[in-house]
Amino acid sequence: MLQSMTGFGSATLETDKMAVSVEIKTLNSKFSDIYCRLPRSFSNREIEVRNLLQKELERGKIEMNLNVVPKDEESAGTTINRPLVKAYFKDLIQTASELGFEASKTEVLRMATMMPNAYNTNALSADDAEEEWKLIMSLVAKAIKNCQEFRFQEGQITKIKFVEYIDIIDALLKLVIEQDPKRLPAIRERLEKSVADYINSENFDKNRFEQELIYYVEKYDISEEKVRLSNHLEYFRKEVEIASNGKKLNFIAQEIGREINTIGSKANDSVIQRLVVQMKDELEKIKEQTMNIL
Repeated sequence: MLQSMTGFGSATLETDKMAVSVEIKTLNSKFSDIYCRLPRSFSNREIEVRNLLQKELERGKIEMNLNVVPKDEESAGTTINRPLVKAYFKDLIQTASELGFEASKTEVLRMATMMPNAYNTNALSADDAEEEWKLIMSLVAKAIKNCQEFRFQEGQITKIKFVEYIDIIDALLKLVIEQDPKRLPAIRERLEKSVADYINSENFDKNRFEQELIYYVEKYDISEEKVRLSNHLEYFRKEVEIASNGKKLNFIAQEIGREINTIGSKANDSVIQRLVVQMKDELEKIKEQTMNIL
């Protein structure tokens, strides 16, 4: 199944001690660009989370938000060192008074809480901390799974679009095949006139004439291009069915574009030129969509 790089997944959990929520958003990107927003108390776990996101979501711009809200003071793990903060506060107020200005109490309190040892950290035991983290990681894994399901759904929508665009190009190619024989009389007439003028000239060279004739026949012949384009369209269909990656689909689209451009330049026919323009329009839609496929 095709997988889009655009996705969203979330998961929540509540226990007696905490409420946890995880949100994961992904967008298309050529490379893996991961951003994790974790509570400060879990900052040492960021590499573990990033590795999991890289492994499961592979590529794209990935943003994960983890929010952990303790339900009581004991489980919060961190409390304000009130006696020390009060001492900082009084000292800062007194210092401001001695310097001859009245300080904002709100600003002074903010500064006091930023001073060293302003918080008491009641660390969990190693076993409790590990159990808590395992619970959080199981929630992260659930959010990743939900994000992947979202990506698969988006991929299926894109697959339908791919098939639609390819079918349109195929239908236009059939019109080109129908038109191809109709352009030959006009081409033949131009060639015959050029040949007549050349034969009647004084500088007529039979060998060079044969080379020129072969050149013009090859220049206007689009038989090989029609076959290759048809093969590329079928190849694209097969790759979509087996859930190919976006880069490979884009490479095939480039080959399709090369054949379309060659048909347009060699056909020398206004009807075929219009059909080529329509094919290019559908191909641009395909290329745009391949950029969002994983």
